[in-house]
Amino acid sequence: MTLDLAEFARAKNVKYFMISYTDLFSGQRAKLVPAQAIADMQKDGAGFAGFATWLDLTPAHPDMLAVPDPNSVIQLPWKPEVAWVAANCIMDDKEVDQAPRNTLKRLVAEAASDGMHVKTGVEAEFFLISPDGKTISDEYDTASKPCYDQQAVMRRYDVIAEICDHMLALGWGAYQNDHEDANGQFEMNWAFDDALATADKHSFFKFMVKSIAEKHGLRATFMPKPFQGLTGNGCHAHISVWDKAGKTNVFADNAMELGLSAKGRNFLGGIMKHASALAAITNPTVNSYKRINAPRTISGATWAPNTVTWTGNNRTHMVRVPGPGRFELRLPDGAANPYLLQAVIIAAGLDGIRSKADPGRRYDIDMYQHGHTVEGAPKLPLNLLDALREFDNDKSLKAALGEEFSSAYLKLKHQEWNSYASHFTQWERDHTLDI
Repeated sequence: MTLDLAEFARAKNVKYFMISYTDLFSGQRAKLVPAQAIADMQKDGAGFAGFATWLDLTPAHPDMLAVPDPNSVIQLPWKPEVAWVAANCIMDDKEVDQAPRNTLKRLVAEAASDGMHVKTGVEAEFFLISPDGKTISDEYDTASKPCYDQQAVMRRYDVIAEICDHMLALGWGAYQNDHEDANGQFEMNWAFDDALATADKHSFFKFMVKSIAEKHGLRATFMPKPFQGLTGNGCHAHISVWDKAGKTNVFADNAMELGLSAKGRNFLGGIMKHASALAAITNPTVNSYKRINAPRTISGATWAPNTVTWTGNNRTHMVRVPGPGRFELRLPDGAANPYLLQAVIIAAGLDGIRSKADPGRRYDIDMYQHGHTVEGAPKLPLNLLDALREFDNDKSLKAALGEEFSSAYLKLKHQEWNSYASHFTQWERDHTLDI
């Protein structure tokens, strides 16, 4: 039974709805709709000019309608008179294929048609920084190994506890919060869920963290590498596949190596097969490649991969298998689009299962110390342009994500790269002014 948003508003004393969608560059776009108008919006959608956001549309295109998905509605815990609801983008009575949530929904349905129920969790890291973005917000957070720093996390207790209280109230199954490996950096964890539900929560989490930080006079950033020399913001994804009913983990087989079933190995094989192209989605900005190709940080490790390898419970590889029935993809960063992250994981994994892809040799070495001894494993792209070229050359991954999406994404991301490449920097002046 579909939830009636007008009834929801009356029952919860909601005055306004934020009808929200996420564009190709992870921009969260919304219209604030009074509750009195939500019945019509639930039926017909809120109108947007798609060209005004990061979608490959023109001013001549008709209205793009964002039709709210009532199953995603969340009453803002810090402002309960407002409710947020994720929307699906429609134009001329058809889904906008390039819209990220539509792309994910298509792949979720494709997996379901093969009897698979993909469940995921994410570890979204962020920094709490000064409002001008120039420094971390805590002047006393200066340890060379600040991970799990007890005093530092308590100095930001008011912010972290408020966010966690909200996740608990929302029923997300929040279970731990910590100061991460960089000064000023934090991670907050909640329970895994269906891929679409995880994407909606991930999208809302970023909105909530930024909002609560602003409420406390701070700023939150999920930028992959906001500070040179400090560990960057990752967004590790934990992946498992369940049967159609969502009751049995089909990745789990205690008789197999590391407790990962044949189907789980094939899904992992798809991730390994498409890893270099995957990076264009999981690491989608120029800055992303300052994280996965970073020199040693102040803490002693980047905690980010630079080679396509997998392992058991070892955090120095691109993929680790921490226990039976699931694996962790450590490639994605804080800039990853919540919907496209899940979509590309499913696309690569389904291809792996269908082609019975082998993940290749398992390495158990410390990649930070002995990675140079690995032969034959591809290096991850050095920059966004290389990643886009890998993605463009991966015909099967592009087809799985949809040709309209892939074409739009590549077009806009190449424009972004060209803008970056034509930008004059201080480095150029410092190194070539007197050449």
